[in-house]
Amino acid sequence: MSTSGPDERVVRAPGADERPVRPERGDPWAAAADLVVVGSGVAGLSAAAEASRRGLRVVVVTKDAPSEGSTRWAQGGIAVVLGDIAGDTVDAHVSDTLGAGGGLVDEASTRDILAGGRDAVAELRSRGALFDVQGTRLSRTREGGHGTTRVIHAGGDATGAEVERALLAALPGEVTVLADHTAVAVCRDRGRVSGLEVVTADGRLGVVAAPAVLLATGGIGGLYESSTNPAVATADGWSLALGAGAALADVEFVQFHPTALFVPGLVGRAPLVTEALRGEGAHLVELSGRGVMDEVDPRGDLAPRDVVAGAITAVLARTGADHVLLDATAVPDVRRRFPTVAASCDAIGVDLARDPIPVRPAQHYACGGVVTDTTGRTGVPGLWAAGEVARTGLHGANRLASNSLLEGLVVGRRAGADVAAALAGPRPVLVAGEPVVGKAPAADRTTLQRAMSRGAAVGRDAAGLAATSDAIEASTAFRALDTRAAVEDAALTLAAGAVLAAAGWRTESRGCHLRRDFPRRDDRWQGTSVAVTLDDGALRVAPLDTALGGAA
Repeated sequence: MSTSGPDERVVRAPGADERPVRPERGDPWAAAADLVVVGSGVAGLSAAAEASRRGLRVVVVTKDAPSEGSTRWAQGGIAVVLGDIAGDTVDAHVSDTLGAGGGLVDEASTRDILAGGRDAVAELRSRGALFDVQGTRLSRTREGGHGTTRVIHAGGDATGAEVERALLAALPGEVTVLADHTAVAVCRDRGRVSGLEVVTADGRLGVVAAPAVLLATGGIGGLYESSTNPAVATADGWSLALGAGAALADVEFVQFHPTALFVPGLVGRAPLVTEALRGEGAHLVELSGRGVMDEVDPRGDLAPRDVVAGAITAVLARTGADHVLLDATAVPDVRRRFPTVAASCDAIGVDLARDPIPVRPAQHYACGGVVTDTTGRTGVPGLWAAGEVARTGLHGANRLASNSLLEGLVVGRRAGADVAAALAGPRPVLVAGEPVVGKAPAADRTTLQRAMSRGAAVGRDAAGLAATSDAIEASTAFRALDTRAAVEDAALTLAAGAVLAAAGWRTESRGCHLRRDFPRRDDRWQGTSVAVTLDDGALRVAPLDTALGGAA
């Protein structure tokens, strides 16, 4: 593809010649496993369970309590074709996904993942997950971008919480879970994975020796002041993957959910107001009462998320308001159907059965991530990734609503099986090396979040991206990676650099990447994904095909 940009861009990290030092506190420790899973959400737990059932020794590393990831906050549901809705097919689901993804969805990978949804949901139900039913079959709702009602749900709007509960309850007893342990670096020996370096909450460093590591760390919400993600979503997996030699792709496509609950002055996790409300008839209006989506898109309130978030952002810029309203007062039995949203609204004095809900976009999902196939394999021997941290090609430039839990279930399960197959037969005995305290550039988190929210959110331009990069760099210093906070800050700094580099390189608007200085889609970019790699402290940006060809 011919573009106005270079074939490759290099962004040098400051102070890249810093060297690690020996730990000065706590006694190092060591453990061993066949597979180390980093993260305890839908993808990580699915992979851990499958690998364990196939005879592998599995250790799950999670930096907080096992239930504290993004999965439990997912409200809407799981988009899946189960074969019991007349006219709904995998082909139709693929078509809707392609339509939402802005020309960057990998059709073959998408068909493969979506076709696996029926079996994945059946297995999840066999493990004890309870979904809402209507008569003799599972209830369905419709969300933006879907051509029919194919989204199954649990507890009304508490699907993620039920999925997380069921997966934790069904986790084989042979799986070891290390809570309050933060992954610092993927260890490698002669180019392939040999384990994971970890720091405990009390500052003790250790190594889990293993021939396979699977990253399932979730999202990047910590890059922004307001996100629907929990506090643990700090782009750790992107940093671990880059450090191990893997490639990222499509990271400029950061999806902002159109309807997060607006709470004046709130910084941090913004309560999600599920898209399923609009699927049941809720309507977005300006403070004046004018419909937000009037004359914007023929699908109205059920247009894909990038379209709705962009429309709301335009309204806020035009009117000077800090929020719009979602009127759900005509939705039947709305408090019973959406108890999680009702509770969030009650907390700010809004009764969604009587009052319109104040909402505005908030960072929600990373459409890109670590480049993998549909079994979670990366280009680094011994390294897998699954869930939001990964880029399988399913989401392209904009994720279709409720495809995320499905991807985590399908690819997580497949990754666990693929690791087991890859490790079949004799394997060398790995010995954990002595851990060292690495150092990495880490920006001040508040400065980084403020800068990213101003210059790299919905609506970007070259000047804003450059100013964001300058602000982050000015607050950056090398820090020892010997605490969770330091590891997170370093990961956020590297991830911010990746997003800014990719967003600056893609000189067009596509999906949830909206450039004010390049407001239209450019067909020269059609089908071209941007890859980001790390080489000797420098972030390199190039077309994905070029990056993978160079890596090979």
